[in-house]
Amino acid sequence: MKVGTDGVLLGAWIDVAGARTVMDIGTGTGLIALMIAQRNANALIDAIDIDEHACEQAEENAAASPWAERVKVFHTPLDRFVESRDEKYDLIVCNPPYFANSKRSEDEKRRLARHADELTLEHLFSASVSLLKGSGRMGIVFPFVDKKKVIDTAGRNGLYPEKILNVKHNAGKEPVRVLISFSKESNAFAGEEEMAIETGIRHQYTKEFAALVRDFYLYVD
Repeated sequence: MKVGTDGVLLGAWIDVAGARTVMDIGTGTGLIALMIAQRNANALIDAIDIDEHACEQAEENAAASPWAERVKVFHTPLDRFVESRDEKYDLIVCNPPYFANSKRSEDEKRRLARHADELTLEHLFSASVSLLKGSGRMGIVFPFVDKKKVIDTAGRNGLYPEKILNVKHNAGKEPVRVLISFSKESNAFAGEEEMAIETGIRHQYTKEFAALVRDFYLYVD
């Protein structure tokens, strides 16, 4: 899977302050893991993926980055990783597969990346709760239409929204993505915001989007 806006948004938006141990679930090319390494000079990041070739690409990208010593890539399913780790994390991030009901790709690697067969929401949140420190947080990006389902599933597993960002393609449209930061504190909700990527003119970015991703996109002024 190529680098996409969803991963960039999550990697730029999630609060990484004070996070010493970070986990990226379904790392793909290693995009979000590397963004967090860039933003937080003290973070040690474990990045996992079920796809062997994705892990090879993530390892290559990490090795070519200035943060190679702080990013470790693991080729493993989430449940096996949970069973093998005693370490708890300050932050968990995930740009998950969410095309469970879409037409399946014939390519197996794209199927694993695009479909929720291998990683259900229930599985993702239950595993994250067990891997998070008591004060830890989890960040996720998902289609806006599934916002309630995501929040409800997280709540059943003991994770609650602390902040939400609803994302539109442009200022005249409805939100298409939602970014949510969860914690184990049921009363930690700090508010909900909205942001458009484009002003309504193609490739003319809003000042809010430009400010968020400026450190990562070469073509954003």
